Amino acid sequence: MTTTVMDRRSDDDAGATASAPGEFSRASVSLHGELLAALRDYIVEGNLDDGARIPERLLCDRFGISRTPLREALKVLAAEGLIELLPNRGARVRVLSADDLRELFDVMGGLEALAGRLACERISDEDVAEIERVHHEMYRFYLRRDMHGYFQCNQDIHRMIVEAAGNAALQATYASFAGRIRRVRYSANLATDRDRWGEAMREHEAILDALRRRAGSELSDILFIHLRNKRKAAQAGGAR
Repeated sequence: MTTTVMDRRSDDDAGATASAPGEFSRASVSLHGELLAALRDYIVEGNLDDGARIPERLLCDRFGISRTPLREALKVLAAEGLIELLPNRGARVRVLSADDLRELFDVMGGLEALAGRLACERISDEDVAEIERVHHEMYRFYLRRDMHGYFQCNQDIHRMIVEAAGNAALQATYASFAGRIRRVRYSANLATDRDRWGEAMREHEAILDALRRRAGSELSDILFIHLRNKRKAAQAGGAR
């Protein structure tokens, strides 16, 4: 039987009777984070079509929650740009036009290119080693054809490079755009007219190699082209 978010809440509540109020609060925050991650993955991985209404009752049943925490999570996903809230009519999966994709991927490519250049100037050996560890974990998921695990590691690597740039303004700007194309970045790997997944894996090998050598200009170009190739795959029919 699948464990729902509500199942975990019941377990936490049972143990919370002897806990301090602060501990209960931290458990509530953790459960909110779990729901948010699960709901984000559900939408990103294509379980709902572009423009589809968000089926609140179905999702409440799926995750074992009431509508209040679901709607709070939907507000966060709307702020990320993954869905749209409709006044008095629920929510729907955001639809991106060809122009939207071109503009968003160009911006994200520029941001990641800048992040790569700055990261090579500032990143520590320990941070490079951690990115390398996640890269190898991602490769294991790739070999198992586990798209869910692969994509989680993939997004972690891009995020860690941005964080390694050491620029708060860049990081905030990147975060404000990342959610809007997360779903497209996932589905572009599923393009049937080419082995985009294999191409992306080879591009990540080049990203790691340039990062190890602190080759900022090279990494900047690789990251920009990586985003450009992902957009092309999405526009060619990879996005569902």
